[in-house]
Amino acid sequence: QNGVLFEDPDFPARDSSLFFSESVPVNVEWKRPKEICSDPKFIVGGADRTDICQGQLGDCWLLAAIASLTLKPETMARVVPPDQEFDHRYAGIFHFQFWQHNRWLEVVVDDRLPTVRNKLIMLHSASYNEFWSALMEKAYAKLNGSYEALKGGSTMEAMEDFTGGVGEMYETKNAPGNLFSIMKKALDRGSMMGCSIDITSSGHAYSITGMEEGQTVQLIRIRNPWGQVEWNGPWSDKVELHRQAEQIRLQQNSTDDGEFWMQFEDFKRNYDKVEICNMTADSLTDDVKHHWEVSMFEGNWIRGSTAGGCRNYIDTFWTNPQFKLQLEDTDDDDDVCSVVIALMQKNRRKLRKEGLDLETIGFAVYKAPEEEDHLGKDFFRYNPSTARSKTYINMREVSERFTLPPGKYLLVPTTFQPHHEADFLIRIFSEKKAGALEMGSKVDADLPAPPMPSAPEEESSEEKGLRRLFDQLAGDDEAISVNELQQMLNGVLSRRKEIKFEGLSLSTCHSIINLMDVDNTGKLEFQEFKVFWEKMKKWIMLFLSFDTDRSGKMSSYELRSVLSAAGMRLNNQLLQLIGLRFADQNYEIDFDDYLTCIVRLENMFRTFQALDKFKRGRVRMNMMQVKPLLHHT
Repeated sequence: QNGVLFEDPDFPARDSSLFFSESVPVNVEWKRPKEICSDPKFIVGGADRTDICQGQLGDCWLLAAIASLTLKPETMARVVPPDQEFDHRYAGIFHFQFWQHNRWLEVVVDDRLPTVRNKLIMLHSASYNEFWSALMEKAYAKLNGSYEALKGGSTMEAMEDFTGGVGEMYETKNAPGNLFSIMKKALDRGSMMGCSIDITSSGHAYSITGMEEGQTVQLIRIRNPWGQVEWNGPWSDKVELHRQAEQIRLQQNSTDDGEFWMQFEDFKRNYDKVEICNMTADSLTDDVKHHWEVSMFEGNWIRGSTAGGCRNYIDTFWTNPQFKLQLEDTDDDDDVCSVVIALMQKNRRKLRKEGLDLETIGFAVYKAPEEEDHLGKDFFRYNPSTARSKTYINMREVSERFTLPPGKYLLVPTTFQPHHEADFLIRIFSEKKAGALEMGSKVDADLPAPPMPSAPEEESSEEKGLRRLFDQLAGDDEAISVNELQQMLNGVLSRRKEIKFEGLSLSTCHSIINLMDVDNTGKLEFQEFKVFWEKMKKWIMLFLSFDTDRSGKMSSYELRSVLSAAGMRLNNQLLQLIGLRFADQNYEIDFDDYLTCIVRLENMFRTFQALDKFKRGRVRMNMMQVKPLLHHT
């Protein structure tokens, strides 16, 4: 409308968009296609893999994935919408779609591309006037923070970002016995599939385009994307196998140059790896009969609360997020349930410029007991895992296929070492719908009304001692203020040798008065104080049971257990926030912070429960109700 070409402020035409760790060694000019050639086109004569030439960046993994993508026109059209051009509607802006963390993201870029001496230096087309691949790479670089962030990766990573699928990798020399069946099912579902020979040249990555089974022969059809080199080996020495194979081959009438059939046994001998990108239901555009059912969870490992590390670290392992799976319906052709579990760490390419790289991740699966709550340390101490990821590895995604008998299972995703932070996404794919839920996600509190304080004539010697101290501090109004409460508690607690602490802060004492001051005087009468002291004794015993080395501190990873014993259940998000607020740099909480935490939480639960008259777990509040709530916490 303004007659001005778009300039992207979020991914500017500057060196910082190219590299974050080094300066650019040559003089790069950012040019629009119309400045590079006279008749630029978005796509010339259909997009196919011969369009793509690698540039100066080590991202051949991306090039191979784009090559595979061009073989699936419907999927390609979603990632690279074809209705874009340099004609009368041109405004210097182009858009692409990538799948990220379970949603499709629209990414827009301007068309200023890095050139040296008027030639594109990054991914480009073999045709000098075709620009879809260069612009797509720019959009993918923007998504990941810079061009440099695209250095090094696996083809599978980009395949997933183009489809929303989930990757599986098999080594043919070490594959399960039913590899043919796994691959055939995947192909029937419209999965993208490739195979490779273990040498560095990306020229040895192939697509798998067909699989057929005769009475006694298994065949696989392979396409060399470079359109050369076919299989010249024998089908088999046996005439009957040869006849079956020839019949299948003719039925399929394979005519593509570079496409050929071979026997599955020969295939396993000649190729090293098979990569399968299983499509999810929402990424399927073909009319495929079968597709995976999928459950999805997002979570975080946060130091001090849920970053528990692997099973080697038994004291914190149990604090990792936990998910329960219910496998009920068996596969169509078997009495077991096939399930693929994929654990992905989020945004790690983008975080490279902050010095962070991929975390080492993995997961374990356990037979689950009946309870629906987060399982504690003892469960994992005494129960071995049923299945787990093969290795802990610093890849974006760890995925593994399992065949498990029907039943309930517990999935625990972890980083290898504790205290390492990352955000993650878990996807669980099964042939039949599997139930799945996050454990420990309920938030509630069981806070019975405190017992009535004893009458003065029935007071114990402890209570009589407290009364004497209270009366000294209270003065004429027979109530203590926040400063007097601080003085009193510090005096009483310092006599208890088993508690090591440096005194209670004034803010802790404010929270105590807010909790116990039922008549809203801003002070505590002795009866109110006595009720509080009974609570306090329980909280002290609780703290001491977790301060095992009598250091005066407890591990912040134990917060879930402590709060649960005090009658309060929190979910992971709340525990993470509380851990970050109260834990020190060694993931420990001292007595004063522990007391503040437990008093404030009880305050919040009691205030909320008073407002939640119908016990629905939710309340509606106006501004006047918010004010006392803030005051009390």
